[in-house]
Amino acid sequence: MAFMSPEEAVKAFFDAFNRGDLDAVVAMYEPGATLVPQPGQMAKGHAAIREALGGFLSLQPTLTPGRRALVEAGDIALSVVRWSLAGSGPDGTPVRMEGTTSDVLRRQPDGRWLYVIDNPWGGGLLG
Repeated sequence: MAFMSPEEAVKAFFDAFNRGDLDAVVAMYEPGATLVPQPGQMAKGHAAIREALGGFLSLQPTLTPGRRALVEAGDIALSVVRWSLAGSGPDGTPVRMEGTTSDVLRRQPDGRWLYVIDNPWGGGLLG
């Protein structure tokens, strides 16, 4: 699926995540992309991103976007989205998380927009 605008790519990410479609989510990253699965951790490349996101998707979560902003400069875009996640741990205990993501997307030669940096903890990394 081709995402011809950064807005389409961000929406498609939330949709694929909520479907639990790990293959579709991983395909939205450049091969050398970096994900910050938790503050202080980095997952680089498709294999590491797949492993990190597999843990989140095992919660059978609902990822809900809130306020958002997008800044585009040529072939680069910065997406900032407030989000909340609700799911269940392996023992059925409710899991809730929230944050503000700061993501960088890049337009590919074929016109698609893919994630280069996915930092769901945004400014929270600063403490």
